[in-house]
Amino acid sequence: MTAQTKIKLFLVDDDALFLKSLEIDFLENADFEIETFATGELCIANLSHNPDVVILDYQLDGIQKDAMNGLETLDKIKAFNPNIPVIMLSSQDKIEVAINCMHHKAADYVVKSETAFMRLKKIITAVLKFNKMEKELNWYMDRM
Repeated sequence: MTAQTKIKLFLVDDDALFLKSLEIDFLENADFEIETFATGELCIANLSHNPDVVILDYQLDGIQKDAMNGLETLDKIKAFNPNIPVIMLSSQDKIEVAINCMHHKAADYVVKSETAFMRLKKIITAVLKFNKMEKELNWYMDRM
Protein backbone atom coordinates (compact mmCIF):
# COMPACT_ATOMS: atom_id res chain seq x y z
CA MET A 1 0.00 0.00 0.00
CA THR A 2 1.27 3.49 -0.74
CA ALA A 3 1.54 6.19 1.88
CA GLN A 4 -1.40 7.96 0.22
CA THR A 5 -3.76 5.03 0.82
CA LYS A 6 -2.72 4.38 4.40
CA ILE A 7 -5.19 5.28 7.11
CA LYS A 8 -3.86 8.20 9.17
CA LEU A 9 -4.41 7.37 12.82
CA PHE A 10 -3.87 9.65 15.82
CA LEU A 11 -3.28 7.85 19.14
CA VAL A 12 -3.67 10.08 22.21
CA ASP A 13 -2.88 8.70 25.67
CA ASP A 14 -0.88 9.93 28.64
CA ASP A 15 0.17 6.37 29.56
CA ALA A 16 3.43 6.08 27.61
CA LEU A 17 3.64 2.28 27.85
CA PHE A 18 0.07 1.72 26.72
CA LEU A 19 0.50 4.28 23.93
CA LYS A 20 3.66 2.58 22.62
CA SER A 21 2.08 -0.86 22.90
CA LEU A 22 -0.96 0.29 20.93
CA GLU A 23 1.23 1.94 18.30
CA ILE A 24 3.25 -1.28 17.86
CA ASP A 25 0.05 -3.35 17.59
CA PHE A 26 -1.29 -1.12 14.83
CA LEU A 27 2.01 -0.98 12.96
CA GLU A 28 2.47 -4.76 13.09
CA ASN A 29 -1.10 -5.76 12.25
CA ALA A 30 -2.43 -3.17 9.83
CA ASP A 31 -1.36 -0.56 7.31
CA PHE A 32 -1.61 2.72 9.21
CA GLU A 33 0.27 5.98 9.30
CA ILE A 34 0.38 6.78 13.01
CA GLU A 35 1.03 9.90 15.04
CA THR A 36 1.10 9.63 18.84
CA PHE A 37 0.44 12.35 21.39
CA ALA A 38 0.69 12.35 25.17
CA THR A 39 -1.76 15.24 25.64
CA GLY A 40 -4.95 16.53 24.11
CA GLU A 41 -3.26 19.87 23.52
CA LEU A 42 -0.64 18.23 21.26
CA CYS A 43 -3.34 16.38 19.38
CA ILE A 44 -5.31 19.58 18.77
CA ALA A 45 -2.16 21.40 17.64
CA ASN A 46 -1.63 18.74 14.95
CA LEU A 47 -5.18 18.36 13.59
CA SER A 48 -4.05 20.10 10.40
CA HIS A 49 -2.36 16.75 9.56
CA ASN A 50 -5.92 15.53 8.85
CA PRO A 51 -6.27 12.25 10.72
CA ASP A 52 -8.77 9.71 9.39
CA VAL A 53 -9.45 8.45 12.92
CA VAL A 54 -8.48 9.54 16.44
CA ILE A 55 -8.22 7.11 19.35
CA LEU A 56 -8.43 9.25 22.47
CA ASP A 57 -7.93 8.43 26.14
CA TYR A 58 -10.68 9.63 28.46
CA GLN A 59 -8.49 10.83 31.37
CA LEU A 60 -5.30 12.49 29.97
CA ASP A 61 -4.10 13.94 33.28
CA GLY A 62 -1.15 11.63 34.01
CA ILE A 63 1.53 14.02 32.73
CA GLN A 64 0.00 17.40 33.53
CA LYS A 65 -2.70 17.63 36.17
CA ASP A 66 -4.18 20.72 34.47
CA ALA A 67 -4.15 19.13 30.98
CA MET A 68 -7.30 18.98 28.87
CA ASN A 69 -9.24 15.81 29.56
CA GLY A 70 -10.51 13.50 26.85
CA LEU A 71 -13.97 15.07 26.61
CA GLU A 72 -12.55 18.57 26.23
CA THR A 73 -10.20 17.26 23.55
CA LEU A 74 -13.07 15.44 21.83
CA ASP A 75 -15.12 18.66 21.77
CA LYS A 76 -12.22 20.59 20.23
CA ILE A 77 -11.63 17.91 17.59
CA LYS A 78 -15.33 18.01 16.67
CA ALA A 79 -15.24 21.84 16.54
CA PHE A 80 -12.24 21.62 14.17
CA ASN A 81 -13.87 18.97 11.96
CA PRO A 82 -17.07 17.20 12.99
CA ASN A 83 -16.38 14.42 10.45
CA ILE A 84 -13.26 13.07 12.18
CA PRO A 85 -14.28 9.86 13.94
CA VAL A 86 -13.05 9.77 17.53
CA ILE A 87 -12.98 6.51 19.47
CA MET A 88 -12.75 7.03 23.21
CA LEU A 89 -10.56 4.69 25.22
CA SER A 90 -10.61 4.36 28.99
CA SER A 91 -9.82 2.07 31.87
CA GLN A 92 -13.21 3.04 33.34
CA ASP A 93 -15.79 0.34 32.75
CA LYS A 94 -18.76 2.53 33.62
CA ILE A 95 -21.79 2.88 31.37
CA GLU A 96 -22.25 6.52 32.46
CA VAL A 97 -18.78 7.40 31.12
CA ALA A 98 -19.47 5.65 27.81
CA ILE A 99 -22.84 7.40 27.42
CA ASN A 100 -21.27 10.77 28.23
CA CYS A 101 -18.64 10.20 25.52
CA MET A 102 -21.35 9.31 23.00
CA HIS A 103 -23.26 12.49 23.90
CA HIS A 104 -20.08 14.39 22.99
CA LYS A 105 -20.22 12.68 19.56
CA ALA A 106 -17.62 9.97 20.04
CA ALA A 107 -17.87 7.25 17.40
CA ASP A 108 -17.47 4.54 20.04
CA TYR A 109 -16.10 3.74 23.50
CA VAL A 110 -13.61 0.98 24.31
CA VAL A 111 -12.45 -0.16 27.73
CA LYS A 112 -8.70 -0.73 28.00
CA SER A 113 -8.09 -4.47 28.19
CA GLU A 114 -6.21 -7.31 26.51
CA THR A 115 -8.78 -7.27 23.69
CA ALA A 116 -8.83 -3.48 23.20
CA PHE A 117 -6.64 -3.57 20.10
CA MET A 118 -8.88 -6.08 18.31
CA ARG A 119 -12.00 -4.10 19.21
CA LEU A 120 -10.38 -0.86 18.03
CA LYS A 121 -9.38 -2.44 14.73
CA LYS A 122 -12.93 -3.68 14.12
CA ILE A 123 -14.44 -0.32 15.06
CA ILE A 124 -12.06 1.58 12.75
CA THR A 125 -12.98 -0.72 9.87
CA ALA A 126 -16.70 -0.23 10.53
CA VAL A 127 -16.44 3.56 10.96
CA LEU A 128 -14.43 4.03 7.77
CA LYS A 129 -16.78 1.75 5.83
CA PHE A 130 -19.79 3.73 7.09
CA ASN A 131 -18.12 7.06 6.20
CA LYS A 132 -17.36 5.79 2.69
CA MET A 133 -20.96 4.68 2.17
CA GLU A 134 -22.24 8.00 3.51
CA LYS A 135 -20.01 9.94 1.07
CA GLU A 136 -21.18 7.78 -1.83
CA LEU A 137 -24.82 8.25 -0.85
CA ASN A 138 -24.36 12.03 -0.59
CA TRP A 139 -22.68 12.04 -4.00
CA TYR A 140 -25.65 10.22 -5.55
CA MET A 141 -28.19 12.38 -3.73
CA ASP A 142 -26.48 15.56 -4.97
CA ARG A 143 -26.95 14.37 -8.55
CA MET A 144 -30.70 13.74 -8.28
